[in-house]
Amino acid sequence: MVLLGTIVNGVCIIIGSLLGKLLNRIPEKMKGTVMYSIGLAVIVLGLQMGLKSENFLIVILSLVFGAVIGELIALEDKLNLLGNWLEKRFGSNGQGNISEGFVTATLIFVIGAMAVIGALDSGIRGDHNVLFTKAIIDGFTAIILTTTLGIGVVFSAVPVIIYQGIIAIFATQIDRIVPTELMDSFIVEMTSTGGIMIVAIGLNIAGITRIRVANLLPGILVVAIIVTIIYFYKVITV
Repeated sequence: MVLLGTIVNGVCIIIGSLLGKLLNRIPEKMKGTVMYSIGLAVIVLGLQMGLKSENFLIVILSLVFGAVIGELIALEDKLNLLGNWLEKRFGSNGQGNISEGFVTATLIFVIGAMAVIGALDSGIRGDHNVLFTKAIIDGFTAIILTTTLGIGVVFSAVPVIIYQGIIAIFATQIDRIVPTELMDSFIVEMTSTGGIMIVAIGLNIAGITRIRVANLLPGILVVAIIVTIIYFYKVITV
Protein backbone atom coordinates (compact mmCIF):
# COMPACT_ATOMS: atom_id res chain seq x y z
CA MET A 1 0.00 0.00 0.00
CA VAL A 2 1.69 3.18 -1.24
CA LEU A 3 0.12 5.48 1.36
CA LEU A 4 0.67 3.26 4.42
CA GLY A 5 3.65 5.22 5.75
CA THR A 6 1.91 8.55 5.18
CA ILE A 7 -1.27 7.41 6.91
CA VAL A 8 0.68 6.06 9.90
CA ASN A 9 2.52 9.40 10.11
CA GLY A 10 -0.77 11.30 10.19
CA VAL A 11 -2.29 8.96 12.77
CA CYS A 12 0.76 9.33 15.05
CA ILE A 13 0.43 13.13 14.90
CA ILE A 14 -3.25 12.86 15.84
CA ILE A 15 -2.57 10.43 18.71
CA GLY A 16 0.33 12.55 19.95
CA SER A 17 -1.82 15.68 19.87
CA LEU A 18 -4.62 14.00 21.81
CA LEU A 19 -2.17 12.74 24.41
CA GLY A 20 -0.70 16.23 24.64
CA LYS A 21 -4.21 17.61 25.22
CA LEU A 22 -4.50 15.38 28.30
CA LEU A 23 -1.26 16.90 29.63
CA ASN A 24 -2.39 20.44 28.79
CA ARG A 25 -3.29 21.46 32.31
CA ILE A 26 0.18 22.35 33.48
CA PRO A 27 1.02 25.58 35.35
CA GLU A 28 1.62 28.64 33.17
CA LYS A 29 5.15 29.19 34.51
CA MET A 30 6.05 25.58 33.69
CA LYS A 31 4.41 25.93 30.27
CA GLY A 32 6.54 28.99 29.54
CA THR A 33 9.75 27.17 30.50
CA VAL A 34 8.74 24.19 28.36
CA MET A 35 8.10 26.55 25.41
CA TYR A 36 11.61 27.98 25.71
CA SER A 37 13.02 24.44 25.90
CA ILE A 38 11.15 23.39 22.76
CA GLY A 39 12.31 26.53 20.97
CA LEU A 40 15.95 25.88 21.84
CA ALA A 41 15.71 22.22 20.78
CA VAL A 42 14.10 23.19 17.46
CA ILE A 43 16.85 25.79 16.85
CA VAL A 44 19.57 23.15 17.37
CA LEU A 45 17.74 20.75 15.04
CA GLY A 46 17.53 23.46 12.40
CA LEU A 47 21.23 24.30 12.74
CA GLN A 48 22.16 20.64 12.23
CA MET A 49 20.09 20.55 9.05
CA GLY A 50 21.25 23.97 7.86
CA LEU A 51 24.91 22.99 7.91
CA LYS A 52 24.43 20.12 5.46
CA SER A 53 24.57 22.34 2.37
CA GLU A 54 27.28 21.70 -0.23
CA ASN A 55 26.76 25.14 -1.79
CA PHE A 56 25.44 27.68 0.70
CA LEU A 57 24.88 30.26 -2.02
CA ILE A 58 21.98 28.09 -3.21
CA VAL A 59 20.47 28.26 0.28
CA ILE A 60 20.84 32.05 0.48
CA LEU A 61 19.34 32.64 -2.97
CA SER A 62 16.49 30.21 -2.26
CA LEU A 63 15.59 31.91 1.02
CA VAL A 64 15.76 35.41 -0.50
CA PHE A 65 13.70 34.65 -3.61
CA GLY A 66 11.41 32.37 -1.60
CA ALA A 67 10.75 35.20 0.87
CA VAL A 68 9.92 37.60 -1.98
CA ILE A 69 7.47 35.12 -3.52
CA GLY A 70 5.96 34.27 -0.14
CA GLU A 71 5.41 37.93 0.74
CA LEU A 72 3.91 38.68 -2.68
CA ILE A 73 1.34 35.88 -2.38
CA ALA A 74 0.96 36.36 1.41
CA LEU A 75 1.30 32.64 2.06
CA GLU A 76 1.45 33.00 5.85
CA ASP A 77 -1.72 35.11 5.86
CA LYS A 78 -3.53 32.40 3.91
CA LEU A 79 -2.36 29.70 6.34
CA ASN A 80 -3.45 31.87 9.25
CA LEU A 81 -6.85 32.38 7.64
CA LEU A 82 -7.25 28.61 7.52
CA GLY A 83 -6.09 28.41 11.14
CA ASN A 84 -8.55 31.15 12.14
CA TRP A 85 -11.36 29.26 10.40
CA LEU A 86 -10.44 26.20 12.46
CA GLU A 87 -10.41 28.44 15.53
CA LYS A 88 -13.97 29.61 14.86
CA ARG A 89 -15.15 26.13 13.87
CA PHE A 90 -13.76 24.20 16.84
CA GLY A 91 -12.80 26.88 19.39
CA SER A 92 -9.78 26.69 21.66
CA ASN A 93 -11.53 27.15 25.02
CA GLY A 94 -8.50 29.05 26.25
CA GLN A 95 -6.27 26.04 25.68
CA GLY A 96 -3.87 27.72 23.29
CA ASN A 97 -4.26 29.32 19.89
CA ILE A 98 -5.50 26.86 17.24
CA SER A 99 -4.13 28.96 14.38
CA GLU A 100 -0.66 29.20 15.91
CA GLY A 101 -0.56 25.49 16.78
CA PHE A 102 -1.73 24.46 13.31
CA VAL A 103 0.72 26.69 11.39
CA THR A 104 3.74 25.99 13.62
CA ALA A 105 3.24 22.21 13.69
CA THR A 106 2.56 22.06 9.94
CA LEU A 107 5.83 23.83 9.19
CA ILE A 108 7.82 21.58 11.54
CA PHE A 109 6.32 18.34 10.21
CA VAL A 110 6.42 19.26 6.49
CA ILE A 111 9.86 20.91 6.25
CA GLY A 112 12.70 18.41 6.09
CA ALA A 113 14.22 15.65 4.02
CA MET A 114 12.51 12.74 5.82
CA ALA A 115 9.12 13.71 4.39
CA VAL A 116 10.44 13.67 0.81
CA ILE A 117 12.79 10.68 1.10
CA GLY A 118 10.25 8.65 3.06
CA ALA A 119 7.42 9.36 0.63
CA LEU A 120 9.64 8.48 -2.34
CA ASP A 121 10.66 5.19 -0.68
CA SER A 122 7.01 4.38 -0.03
CA GLY A 123 6.00 5.05 -3.63
CA ILE A 124 8.97 3.51 -5.45
CA ARG A 125 9.96 0.53 -3.27
CA GLY A 126 7.00 0.11 -0.95
CA ASP A 127 9.48 0.69 1.91
CA HIS A 128 7.80 2.68 4.70
CA ASN A 129 10.59 2.52 7.30
CA VAL A 130 11.64 6.18 6.92
CA LEU A 131 8.05 7.39 7.32
CA PHE A 132 7.49 5.03 10.25
CA THR A 133 10.52 6.57 11.94
CA LYS A 134 9.26 10.06 11.11
CA ALA A 135 5.84 9.10 12.46
CA ILE A 136 7.32 8.22 15.86
CA ILE A 137 9.35 11.45 15.98
CA ASP A 138 6.34 13.54 14.89
CA GLY A 139 4.10 11.79 17.40
CA PHE A 140 6.32 12.68 20.36
CA THR A 141 6.83 16.19 18.97
CA ALA A 142 3.05 16.59 18.69
CA ILE A 143 2.67 15.66 22.37
CA ILE A 144 5.11 18.38 23.42
CA LEU A 145 3.76 21.01 21.03
CA THR A 146 0.15 20.41 22.07
CA THR A 147 0.93 20.92 25.76
CA THR A 148 2.10 24.44 24.94
CA LEU A 149 0.43 25.48 21.66
CA GLY A 150 -2.89 23.70 22.13
CA ILE A 151 -5.04 21.31 20.13
CA GLY A 152 -4.45 23.17 16.86
CA VAL A 153 -1.45 20.87 16.40
CA VAL A 154 -3.77 17.96 15.58
CA PHE A 155 -4.95 19.63 12.35
CA SER A 156 -1.39 19.62 10.98
CA ALA A 157 -1.92 15.92 10.22
CA VAL A 158 -4.04 16.91 7.20
CA PRO A 159 -1.39 18.89 5.21
CA VAL A 160 1.22 16.26 6.18
CA ILE A 161 -0.91 13.48 4.70
CA ILE A 162 -1.68 15.51 1.56
CA TYR A 163 1.95 16.59 1.00
CA GLN A 164 3.57 13.20 1.58
CA GLY A 165 0.71 11.37 -0.10
CA ILE A 166 1.10 13.30 -3.36
CA ILE A 167 4.86 12.59 -3.41
CA ALA A 168 4.29 8.90 -2.70
CA ILE A 169 1.61 8.54 -5.39
CA PHE A 170 3.78 10.19 -8.07
CA ALA A 171 7.07 8.73 -6.78
CA THR A 172 7.50 6.31 -9.68
CA GLN A 173 7.12 9.11 -12.24
CA ILE A 174 9.47 11.36 -10.26
CA ASP A 175 12.10 8.60 -10.08
CA ARG A 176 11.80 7.97 -13.82
CA ILE A 177 12.09 11.64 -14.82
CA VAL A 178 14.56 13.07 -12.28
CA PRO A 179 18.20 11.85 -12.48
CA THR A 180 19.57 10.38 -9.24
CA GLU A 181 22.38 12.95 -8.99
CA LEU A 182 19.90 15.81 -9.38
CA MET A 183 17.57 14.35 -6.75
CA ASP A 184 20.43 13.82 -4.28
CA SER A 185 21.60 17.42 -4.77
CA PHE A 186 18.06 18.72 -4.31
CA ILE A 187 17.56 16.78 -1.07
CA VAL A 188 20.85 18.08 0.39
CA GLU A 189 20.12 21.73 -0.43
CA MET A 190 16.44 21.41 0.50
CA THR A 191 17.45 19.98 3.88
CA SER A 192 19.78 22.93 4.49
CA THR A 193 17.22 25.51 3.35
CA GLY A 194 14.52 23.84 5.43
CA GLY A 195 16.91 23.79 8.39
CA ILE A 196 17.20 27.59 8.31
CA MET A 197 13.41 27.80 8.30
CA ILE A 198 13.28 25.47 11.30
CA VAL A 199 15.76 27.72 13.13
CA ALA A 200 13.32 30.59 12.48
CA ILE A 201 10.47 28.46 13.87
CA GLY A 202 12.52 27.76 17.00
CA LEU A 203 13.22 31.48 17.47
CA ASN A 204 9.49 32.17 17.15
CA ILE A 205 8.57 29.45 19.65
CA ALA A 206 11.08 30.87 22.13
CA GLY A 207 9.49 34.29 21.67
CA ILE A 208 12.71 35.84 20.40
CA THR A 209 11.39 36.80 16.96
CA ARG A 210 8.16 36.88 14.96
CA ILE A 211 9.48 35.72 11.58
CA ARG A 212 6.78 34.89 9.01
CA VAL A 213 8.25 31.47 8.32
CA ALA A 214 5.44 30.27 6.06
CA ASN A 215 6.38 33.04 3.62
CA LEU A 216 9.78 31.37 3.26
CA LEU A 217 8.27 28.07 2.06
CA PRO A 218 8.46 28.95 -1.67
CA GLY A 219 12.21 28.77 -1.09
CA ILE A 220 11.91 24.97 -1.36
CA LEU A 221 10.61 25.38 -4.92
CA VAL A 222 13.39 27.87 -5.66
CA VAL A 223 15.93 25.27 -4.46
CA ALA A 224 14.55 22.81 -7.01
CA ILE A 225 14.82 25.38 -9.81
CA ILE A 226 18.38 26.47 -8.96
CA VAL A 227 19.66 22.93 -8.48
CA THR A 228 18.07 21.87 -11.78
CA ILE A 229 19.68 24.78 -13.66
CA ILE A 230 23.10 23.98 -12.16
CA TYR A 231 22.74 20.25 -12.96
CA PHE A 232 21.81 20.74 -16.62
CA TYR A 233 24.40 23.49 -17.06
CA LYS A 234 27.05 20.98 -15.95
CA VAL A 235 25.63 18.33 -18.31
CA ILE A 236 25.66 20.73 -21.27
CA THR A 237 29.17 22.09 -20.58
CA VAL A 238 30.57 18.59 -20.14
